[in-house]
Amino acid sequence: MEVIILAGGQGTRLRSVVQDIPKCLAPVAGRPFLGYMLDYLSAYPVDHVVFSVGYLKKQVMSYVQAHSWPFSYDFAVEDTPLGTGGGIRLALEKCHGERVFVFNGDTFFPLPLDAVPFAGPVTVALKPMKAFSRYGAVTVIPSGRSESRVSHTITAFREKAYCEEGFINAGVYAIDRTKLHLEALPARFSFEKDVLEPMAAARELQGWPVESYFIDIGIPEDYDKAQWEIPAWFAVQKASAQVLSSKAEALFLDRDGVLNRLLEGSYVKSWADWQWMPGILEELPKWAVKFKHIVLVTNQRGVGKGLMTDADLARIHARMMQELLEAGGKIDLILTCTAVSDDDPRRKPNPGMFREACALLPLAPQRCVMVGDSDSDAAFARNCGMAFIRLGPEAVSLDS
Repeated sequence: MEVIILAGGQGTRLRSVVQDIPKCLAPVAGRPFLGYMLDYLSAYPVDHVVFSVGYLKKQVMSYVQAHSWPFSYDFAVEDTPLGTGGGIRLALEKCHGERVFVFNGDTFFPLPLDAVPFAGPVTVALKPMKAFSRYGAVTVIPSGRSESRVSHTITAFREKAYCEEGFINAGVYAIDRTKLHLEALPARFSFEKDVLEPMAAARELQGWPVESYFIDIGIPEDYDKAQWEIPAWFAVQKASAQVLSSKAEALFLDRDGVLNRLLEGSYVKSWADWQWMPGILEELPKWAVKFKHIVLVTNQRGVGKGLMTDADLARIHARMMQELLEAGGKIDLILTCTAVSDDDPRRKPNPGMFREACALLPLAPQRCVMVGDSDSDAAFARNCGMAFIRLGPEAVSLDS
């Protein structure tokens, strides 16, 4: 696989929080954003990456050259700004194969590269979204091209406006170099305006919808979100790999910090407080296929403290189950402990909820595994005789 990363953006909208470094090197949880992108690519058989660089190019080149990567790389250097189109054309000259992926250097959209179809000169990865206005919507119609696995033909790219539900251009392109001809275009041009829009108008542009985590760090608000979301996405991936390799038949899950973001020092008191862990909705269907039973065990002391009611908690779990089932996941049993006292036998790490689950379902401790994010969850698993997988910045599997 060959990949081009457009790493020459100036990041003018981000300069209020990040200055004097290229946008692709903006620190996310203390590490350059580009490092996360390259970690994601390293999970696939990518053997060659071309970095399209311009603005503050020496910083990008120094970062790449200072590290070891499981692929060879080149730099396509813009001495003068060439626009996205000119930058892609210059980078394509350094590619060797027929098929190339193009990624924006400020967008993280970890789609499954080994499943991306190449349909025509360019296939655009589309991100389904709801209630958005920051991005222009992409207008599509059914393509009828079942042999290509692409189900949509793009007809137009709309200007930014509020959209209740639709697709956006996720900034990832699958290009067939033998079919894409850019020779007649000027030295500087926009790939979006001068290539994609005319192809869409001619009904020659295919789109591939992908339900995957997406974030564009180009504005301060989303850059702030990236500080926890991107590391959390990687934590989910690491934990899921261990979950899927487990030989257990039943899966126990903690809630806060596993399914949704843990609110330090607070509680999820309504659905407005709920944030799914990045990537978890894509992993839950895989877990549903693997395990005979999935049980949620969660301490909810906020109810016992009077900060929320049992009805509030029930409404949160009803909405959680609705979205989880729509994504293809499952939870067979939800057990909660609202007690305030640590001595309550049902409150984790005490094994009361596990014993309750065993009374309701045919479970054997040695055939169970627990996923949690805390020492208390680890102790709960140990007290129940289960194996434990920690979901955190460094997902660690511990034998029972």
